[in-house]
Amino acid sequence: MFENGIASLLSRLVPEGAEAATTLPANLRLWDGDARLLIRALPAASIGRLFLLFPDPWPKARHARRRFVHPSFLPELARILAPGAEWRIATDDPVHQAWVAEVLAGQDFFSFPPPAPAHPSAWPPTRYEAKARAAGRQVLYWQLVRRG
Repeated sequence: MFENGIASLLSRLVPEGAEAATTLPANLRLWDGDARLLIRALPAASIGRLFLLFPDPWPKARHARRRFVHPSFLPELARILAPGAEWRIATDDPVHQAWVAEVLAGQDFFSFPPPAPAHPSAWPPTRYEAKARAAGRQVLYWQLVRRG
């Protein structure tokens, strides 16, 4: 579980000491389980934009099946994304970069332009991105569009 991420999100929404008096946004839903389970439960064409920013790369071959970008999971992602929906992917891990390039080159669900080597405008920055850049790692950004 990503407890630290959930706690960090909540600390930005609720000021310290104001927990009893603050209400969370009515449309906020938190899911601390496997995102693949949630995605499978979503209605078809219900998502207009999807972000996969700096996921764990699962570098070991035996863990590859857990990756979000996976040939067997692409049909499910395509199902929930509306035609014309955008899927943004960013990673600094060379193994994951090669995996994304290989998996997405062999599919027909999404447009697959070459990745951008610079942070695209209107993308949310992440602390992982800042750490990667500070460490001198090359970050790649893909911006895919769901084909009709």
